[in-house]
Amino acid sequence: MNFIVVGCGRVGADLAFRLFKNGHQVVVVDSETKAFNRLHPDFRGRTTEGDALSVDTLERAGIEKADGVAVVTNADTMNAVVGHTVRTHYPNVKRIVVRNYDPAMRDMLEAFGLQLVSSTAWGAERLQELLIDASFRAVFSAGNGEVEVYEMMIPPAWEGKSLAELMVGCSDCIAVALTRAGRSEMPQPTIKLKGGDILTVSATLDGMKTLRRYVGD
Repeated sequence: MNFIVVGCGRVGADLAFRLFKNGHQVVVVDSETKAFNRLHPDFRGRTTEGDALSVDTLERAGIEKADGVAVVTNADTMNAVVGHTVRTHYPNVKRIVVRNYDPAMRDMLEAFGLQLVSSTAWGAERLQELLIDASFRAVFSAGNGEVEVYEMMIPPAWEGKSLAELMVGCSDCIAVALTRAGRSEMPQPTIKLKGGDILTVSATLDGMKTLRRYVGD
């Protein structure tokens, strides 16, 4: 696939190399030539110097043939405008993702209706989880960490109780899988739990905190 990465800071350079290593054609755009020095020495994609707000720059980068564009500069306003421009004028680009650098600007980006990744907000959320409760392992994060998928081990005290009894203590949690002796299944509310079972739960951070307190009671 053909991808354009706008912004060759630390995030952009790493993203470009990851895409390249996975066999994709990658063009990196930045307004400063020296920014390309951040690219991995083994990167073999193209670089395009220029203002990403310029039609000429986007066309030199191959926007007409791009499958996706990631706008990852450290200026949220730039990311919003470039993302909106690509979505409006280049309908061939099916995937547009923009970076949210400053959490205070997140509402503005969301107002554009763009798919965004807030690395700062996600990082803070993950750090909070580890500080508050490291015993519940997050294995997947949706959006920017508002909802995550956790793995939790069923304690011996819950041996023989039903899944329904466990989940009644958390309104913001959904059980999505139960693993026992290495085999997973879609759990029914009536299933009897065993100590050592691994329950996979989709939940908010508050929901998981509630569930942990309930399990510990």
